[in-house]
Parts: sequence; C-alpha cells; structure tokens
Amino acid sequence: MRAALLVSTALLLGGCSVSSEIGKKCNLVRKATPEELAAGSDKTVDLLEGEIADRQDFISFGAPLCEDLICVRDQDFPRARNPDGSLNESAAAEGYCSKPCVDGAANACEVTDTSDVEPNLPGRMSCRSLLLDQETLNQLRASDEGFYRNTFGENNSPFFCAGALNSGTGG
Repeated sequence: MRAALLVSTALLLGGCSVSSEIGKKCNLVRKATPEELAAGSDKTVDLLEGEIADRQDFISFGAPLCEDLICVRDQDFPRARNPDGSLNESAAAEGYCSKPCVDGAANACEVTDTSDVEPNLPGRMSCRSLLLDQETLNQLRASDEGFYRNTFGENNSPFFCAGALNSGTGG
C-alpha cells in the first residue's frame, strides 16, 4: 500500500508543471465607496485609465482575476489608446497579476504561462520594491495600524513581482 502511494505521488509530480498567474492580464481595482456598495457594486471597482497617472508604478490589492489578488502596472506597461493614439480615459486600467516576493530570490517571478501576457513582460519580470521602502512601511504600521491595514492589507513587504523598468519610453 505504502509503495503504491509513493509510486503514484512520483508519477503525479513528475508529470506536472506548476503554473502561475504571474504576468496574466488583470484590471487594476480600488475599494468601492459606500455609495457604490449601496448601489450594488462589488467590494472592488475597476480603475479607469483616466484615474491613473502616466509613467508610474501602480499596485492594486483585491484584484479578483489574480490568485494572489494583486494586480500591478509598472510604468512601462502599455496603456489603453483610442484609434487616434490618445489615451482612452474611460477604458479599464489593465496591469498584470503579481505576488509578494523575496528580494534576490532566484526565479521568484518567472512567468510560466504566457498565453495572456504582454509580449515584452516575461523577459523583464523581476522582484523589486513597488511600495515604500521597508523602513517607511514599518513606521506607517507602527504609527497607525488601522490605516496601514486598510491601505496595504496584510502585506508587510515592499517587494513584488513586477517588470523591471526600461530606459526607453513606454505606455
């Protein structure tokens, strides 16, 4: 019985590759206002392109399309455009699924499924600081735990999987 269990486990593990949602497209979200909740909205509401500053990193907690509920847009991620090339301010602001990571960890942010991923993202994905530095996060948490949890949730680290920044122009 024990041998059969070990063989089954070995066969299952040998034939499986672990897939992750890192890099998969998602919509950036924000917490719904009391008015939006009263009108029947979900707990989160999609952000629009017009609500996001250009050429800026953005992290969104609570993104329902991501397994870790984290959607990121780095400053080089392309923005939604109108046919004339102008910004489509009413389009949902997109980013990609991310997760917390440990700075310096090898392959922590590897994109394993490229089926719904921006083409240039897998080659530039890395573990980097997206929020404030660790010291500032610690100070915010110590000074007002409620505000910290409301803003950052249970996150205690500034490091997330995100596209390394290019020196050229993007978005």
